Amino acid sequence: MTHRRTRYPGPIAEARQHPHTLVDQGFAEDAALAAVLDRYPADLFDINLYDYDAEGQVSLRTGARGRLSGEDLLEAIKQGRLWVNLRQVETGWPELWAAAMADFAKIQAAYPGMRAVKTAGQLILSSPKARVPYHFDAAGVVLFHMRGRKRLFIYPGDEQHLPERNMEQVVARQTTEELPYVLAFEGDAQVMDLEPGQALTWPLYAPHRVENLDRFCVSLSMDFQTWPSRFRNGALFTNAVIRSRGGQPRFTDGMSTPELAARWAASLALKRAGAMKSRIAKFERDFEPEVGAADGAGLLTR
Repeated sequence: MTHRRTRYPGPIAEARQHPHTLVDQGFAEDAALAAVLDRYPADLFDINLYDYDAEGQVSLRTGARGRLSGEDLLEAIKQGRLWVNLRQVETGWPELWAAAMADFAKIQAAYPGMRAVKTAGQLILSSPKARVPYHFDAAGVVLFHMRGRKRLFIYPGDEQHLPERNMEQVVARQTTEELPYVLAFEGDAQVMDLEPGQALTWPLYAPHRVENLDRFCVSLSMDFQTWPSRFRNGALFTNAVIRSRGGQPRFTDGMSTPELAARWAASLALKRAGAMKSRIAKFERDFEPEVGAADGAGLLTR
């Protein structure tokens, strides 16, 4: 570990807040959200309900969009314990995306050398007491917070907190983004509270978890890839394939840029050949949102 709080190179060394303009443009108001929920494709909804034991270990339930109107779905989220992601905001809500990209350009300019070559986003609507477990994202992230209060815990990107074998499994879509977690990690966290109008950046891959602070929350999470992050993700995928066949690949933090690029190129061929099939393509849905139901989760209507 270095003072950067991560063993991976990149322009973002630690979590940092930035201003944004999305709140002033009205994107987090009830009427706008209800209208978006009415028209958003059902297959782009991720509806999650997390439960935790005394040691902070998590179990996950997943839900289906259901038949509620946008207004009622919004009310179920406000009353419950749900974490709802609307994927592909870039096509699902292009007006919000255009505004976010304008703010992202200013944030990117604050980090010399950062050049995003690919971006994607998800709108996150979450219940007042919702929490997201310890995990990492296989991309750079800017979290634009628009409503409510949210607390993020960002942890060091060393092997103890971010085992590369687990990263390989996530990048290869063999598991979800959750990582091994122990309560002792809490002493190592950088804790950041977000208010509406604040955006947060953190180092590439940094493990983190999220707690809402007793208010309904709205955020836009923007993922971005640079060429260095694409190379490393490709190397992680190639390493996952090698390891699945009994090999012992070197960790990517010991690889040079040419070696990372070569493993990225190899990953393209491996993916085309179907070398590793996704194990998380489909989740069994066991509830749908319901106003007045416990946790906002009602019986699934087939």
